[in-house]
Amino acid sequence: MNQAVFISPEQVSADSIRSQFSSAMSSMYRSEVPAYGALLDLVSHSNARQLQSNPALKQRLQQVENIETLSDQRHGAIRLGKASELAMMRRIFAIMGMYPVGYYDLSVANVPVHSTAFRAVQTQSIRNNPFRVFTSLLRLELIDNQQLRDKAQQVLEARDIFSDKVRDLVDIAEQKGGLTASESVLFIESIVDVFRWHTEAAISSDLYKELLAEHPLIADVVSFKGPHINHLTPRTLDIDEMQTQIHTTGAVAKAVIEGPPKRDCPILLRQTAFLAIKEQVQFTDANPSNQSIAHAARFGEIEQRGCALTQRGRDLYDKLLLKARSLTRPLHDGSNKDQYLADTQQVFAEFPDDYAQMREQGLGYFNYSLTTGQSADENLKDCEIEQLVQRGLVRFDPITYEDFLPVSAAGIFQSNLGEQGDQDFTQNPNQQQFEADLGATVADEFALYQQMQQSSIDHCLKVFNG
Repeated sequence: MNQAVFISPEQVSADSIRSQFSSAMSSMYRSEVPAYGALLDLVSHSNARQLQSNPALKQRLQQVENIETLSDQRHGAIRLGKASELAMMRRIFAIMGMYPVGYYDLSVANVPVHSTAFRAVQTQSIRNNPFRVFTSLLRLELIDNQQLRDKAQQVLEARDIFSDKVRDLVDIAEQKGGLTASESVLFIESIVDVFRWHTEAAISSDLYKELLAEHPLIADVVSFKGPHINHLTPRTLDIDEMQTQIHTTGAVAKAVIEGPPKRDCPILLRQTAFLAIKEQVQFTDANPSNQSIAHAARFGEIEQRGCALTQRGRDLYDKLLLKARSLTRPLHDGSNKDQYLADTQQVFAEFPDDYAQMREQGLGYFNYSLTTGQSADENLKDCEIEQLVQRGLVRFDPITYEDFLPVSAAGIFQSNLGEQGDQDFTQNPNQQQFEADLGATVADEFALYQQMQQSSIDHCLKVFNG
């Protein structure tokens, strides 16, 4: 994947457009979902306390990212209805320096979508702005009811979520290799409009009820004129504290935090979310009795990110998660929460809770950088990175995980769509079809983290070896 595109002096960088876009999305969502603004304030205050009370954490984070924007929204999520929408979104996100990374089969928890994450892929671009969009495509083939599937397909085929202005600006950006400042303003405004909430539905209330009975997510994707953003997510340094404090915003947190258990050395991704916000919908039929239906689609979410794991580390994580859930599967009403947390904590004791051990065992990816003890000793010229680490001349810090976890994503989807019961772990992946619909292959997250780690090693060795 080659992102080396020449930017003329009057053009705005992709990183800058992405930053402006994420800020505009945050402003829009704050106006649409008031509790989101309260959530941002809560997270920001908590992060400031954490950094002030833990200098070592602050120093570690400064080695790998921009802590000035730590509490900003870190990702959003959208759901698309057809292949042409996904392909166009790929072109749109590319203008912002965001590329498809990873394939996620959410049928693992009976959610009829598969997904990718559009995000920056280079170290400096991620540091400039890590905003990413988890993008899902509805899988109509997973709807058992053939008649309902045909109705849904007919509705989706008739809709067009992109304006002519969007298409024109995408064409200009692709032809010229970027956008000017004035063009980027129009571009951002046009794309934000795509993700706005529209009260008017595209279908009748009767069809809505049919779709809702089949699956709440199908109703959410098919019923409306556009793919409203369904959440924006700030990043916290202490998600357990946030879980106990969300109620102060007037919202109610889901019962269980998704992802690995609490650790001194965080790994991968932990997420929690509000319960769904219900919004009034105007359907195409004029029956007043049907205009009182409220749709639950949008919610608030918080994430805590830790060290990106190698394939070996991820295999261990997946094994332990499967073992924990074989003991207790978390119910969405939280009735078995204590037992699940206890079982998970006990099972995950097998995963080293120490970054030095994780590095020694090849479980995580790390960024290597020079320490203040740099030496010009001639004997160091042929040193390997391990020798430089042992001599205290190079430090290592965990590379932040920028991607997602299928089971966690499905759990968030289920809780905020009103799904009940435990999760049924059936799988039905179709990455080949997803990439055909996307019009591109998705990048391998492990290869990207390996490149980031190796690049930092090469930089350190170059200083000593010349």
